[in-house]
Amino acid sequence: MRAVVYDRYGGPEVLSIAEIPVPSPGPKQVLVQVHATSINLSDWETLLGTPLYSRIGGLRAPRRPVLGSDIAGRVEAVGSEVTRFAPGDAVYGDNLALKGGFAEYAVAPESALAGKPASLSFAEASALPQAAAIALQGTADITAGMSVLINGAGGGSGAFAIQLAKRAGAHVTGVDNAAKLAFMRTLGADEVIDYRAGDFTRTGPYDRILDLVAHRSVFACRRSLARGGRYRCVGGTTRALLRTTTVGAVAGLLTGRRLGVLAVREGPTHFTPLADLCVAGRIDIHIDRSFPLDKTAAALAHVGAGHALGKAVVEIRGTG
Repeated sequence: MRAVVYDRYGGPEVLSIAEIPVPSPGPKQVLVQVHATSINLSDWETLLGTPLYSRIGGLRAPRRPVLGSDIAGRVEAVGSEVTRFAPGDAVYGDNLALKGGFAEYAVAPESALAGKPASLSFAEASALPQAAAIALQGTADITAGMSVLINGAGGGSGAFAIQLAKRAGAHVTGVDNAAKLAFMRTLGADEVIDYRAGDFTRTGPYDRILDLVAHRSVFACRRSLARGGRYRCVGGTTRALLRTTTVGAVAGLLTGRRLGVLAVREGPTHFTPLADLCVAGRIDIHIDRSFPLDKTAAALAHVGAGHALGKAVVEIRGTG
């Protein structure tokens, strides 16, 4: 099968197209004929090998030669202990543990997959799993009347988070680069900030801050929180995450504010509720661009440079 592979950390130039064997599913695994795989910031980080936590399981060299975790496709074969799926079923899920989505076939645990809603294309379904889980959990305690800021709001998770926060009745401020300001407004953001021209930590105060690209000082983030407010980050630099879990947690408690890292729970129960909202027409899926398999390097560079409005998708087969 054709796959996009790499054997060392680096930029898109370390990727190449290769013919590799089709993987075989284990007893509790499913072999998926991949139709589409969306790109997450975690794919870009694991390609670069930075931040350091992206190298878990492969400190010196990548643990797995094929990236891509958010897959959608049809079941080709199932392991001996699989009970929920059969060949031909349309499925999607976040295959974060095994990856392999930038290829014609990928093996995934049965537990990582859900049946694809018939009304969603494979490309649309692939845009959901990881971004949906982050957005749902990152906005879960937002209620009507709250002032909410989302940093990195123009990307995949952020686009969903804006819509969810607005559905909850919050006043939403979106932060991203200047090219995404208009896009964030179309999603429902009440206010937008270009992070290159303004410092969101000097605005507010906010009842909730969801930081999807954490790199600012925890003390700076704390000052933009209202008393009783909560700051949570997911992604960002290793230093920022460590400081948030240590210094930030203590500093927040002393001032009546909560600062911490969002520990995202994985699996279908954590992303299918958003798929239901999309099917019902209450949340929109925004796919900025689709790329063929042999342009995966360009797709990753597009996301890594912060250009994607919502999600970018690699289409391996037709996405109907």
